[in-house]
Amino acid sequence: MTDNPFAARAAALSSKDASKKELEEGSAFAPKFGADGLIVAIAQDARDGTILMVAYMNDEALRLTLETGVAHYWSRSRKALWRKGDTSGQVQRVIDMRVDCDQDAILLRVEAGGDGKACHTGRRSCFYRRVDATSGEARLAFIED
Repeated sequence: MTDNPFAARAAALSSKDASKKELEEGSAFAPKFGADGLIVAIAQDARDGTILMVAYMNDEALRLTLETGVAHYWSRSRKALWRKGDTSGQVQRVIDMRVDCDQDAILLRVEAGGDGKACHTGRRSCFYRRVDATSGEARLAFIED
């Protein structure tokens, strides 16, 4: 027996075959991948709501995430599939998966393994700077963790 709540396969309805009403109000999971074959995936800490990172998934990464309950992504720079945490130990166990209204973005609520960090810079979140425009010029300011 697995503790993966996503082990059951999603319905194989292509978003190209779904009407706007079906996408926005229906119960069929029909992710809308972009022309590049990718969909935006946001990883959020399920415990406290912190946005950890934004990445992309192709159909294989999404399928593997659903099957294993562990976040898989597509690296645009390396042009390769990767399972978050394979090298860092920061495996992201998916607690809950959501889609936006037109199913072109996925929100993964995750339990972050290892040291709980998600950013390749060694920070917990990839969103460690804010835009400060108070001086009339937009500049970046670091946020304390």
